[in-house]
Amino acid sequence: MHVIYGGTFDPIHHGHLRLALEVADALQVERVDLVPCHIPPHRGSTGATSAQRLDMIRLAVEGESRLHVDDRELQRAGASYTADTLRQLRTELGPKRPLVMVVGTDAFAGFDRWREWREIPELAHIVVVSRPGSALPEASVASSLYRERPAETPGDLWQTPAGRILAFDAPLMDISATGIRQRISGGHSPRYLLPDSVLQRIHDQGLYGACPD
Repeated sequence: MHVIYGGTFDPIHHGHLRLALEVADALQVERVDLVPCHIPPHRGSTGATSAQRLDMIRLAVEGESRLHVDDRELQRAGASYTADTLRQLRTELGPKRPLVMVVGTDAFAGFDRWREWREIPELAHIVVVSRPGSALPEASVASSLYRERPAETPGDLWQTPAGRILAFDAPLMDISATGIRQRISGGHSPRYLLPDSVLQRIHDQGLYGACPD
């Protein structure tokens, strides 16, 4: 099984890292690949460049053998679309190996606004992680899709290469990248919300309004 967890990671923090390990444990896989997007299609510009965000992710996962970085979206020009990434991975993995993408409830709620969204379940399983204060609207396309393709247990995802949706309740830490950026720009310390190595790099480069060391 190949598992990817994509996002802007602007910046990466302990919530991202802990979730990735929880997913690895639940799915009984030896690794999860973090896939930073180059240009997010559904939000404004990021606070750090794609190269800076990639650098911070690499710092964050140092020493953790189960977390890896996949920078393929940074190698493509233009906006980063999940369907493109999954097609590329499916070509590499072949038609039979289970492929899993991890997404938060908040992002999955707008799934029908994703480009080529109908193709995505044909390429991969989807693990939908509950976010604090976020739920799927009952009448949404995302809710309908989940009812059509439910996975009862993580083990179900091992049975087929794609097509199932697993609701996953992880012991989440309520940390947001937005909140971290706001704390930094406001002159407050975000220490213990993200790895010290990442915080040091933010100060070294003056990211998010931080005063350079």
